[in-house]
Amino acid sequence: MWGPVERKLALESAGGRNTLLWRSARWIGGYPTALTAVGTAVRLRHILITEVLRPDGTRPAPGEPDFAAAHRIEPHHLVVWAGRWYLIAYDLEDHHWRVHRVDRLHPRPTTRGFAPRELPGGDLAHFVMSSHDRGDTPAAWQCTGSARLNLPAHIVARWAPGGSVVEHLDADHCRLTLGAWSWAGIAGILATFDTDLTDLHPPELLHACHHIAHRSADSR
Repeated sequence: MWGPVERKLALESAGGRNTLLWRSARWIGGYPTALTAVGTAVRLRHILITEVLRPDGTRPAPGEPDFAAAHRIEPHHLVVWAGRWYLIAYDLEDHHWRVHRVDRLHPRPTTRGFAPRELPGGDLAHFVMSSHDRGDTPAAWQCTGSARLNLPAHIVARWAPGGSVVEHLDADHCRLTLGAWSWAGIAGILATFDTDLTDLHPPELLHACHHIAHRSADSR
């Protein structure tokens, strides 16, 4: 279990370009060295050379059945999902986007920089929520929407429901993407944060928010 110092170090290493995906009240740690290296590479936009570790933390040797050669990757985003840290990176060996569990990586920093790339579809929240990488995947909801909240990401991440995606925008704002069985359900959850909401998507969510506001005004 991480304390506040380890969490603060990881977030500062990521330089504010991290995204928090929160599905439980637990922070599973035990790999602050790897996390710091990955977070620093995300912040500096430096290529990493990575090897995948076994679940017990050991490194397969050449000739062993589970050995895989090291890959060069571009680390773009650091996220928390199901209480674990993950890295969203572009693999320079097979030219695909990948999601890596940080506790399964042996990262070797480099000083070679890289230019930012657009994620598939241009939507980080959708990419992460639809990923079938190691760890939990969100339930399929009938409705999924998002809004920009006038609150810091770390505050929203603490209270957002399971399966939500909280994206850091700046020190005082974040974007929350979440699902529910109805648009009114999403609107109701957003209302619990008691803050200004802007840039709501899709239009059905905006309509649901207006409808709830009108009903509340009429009940006075």
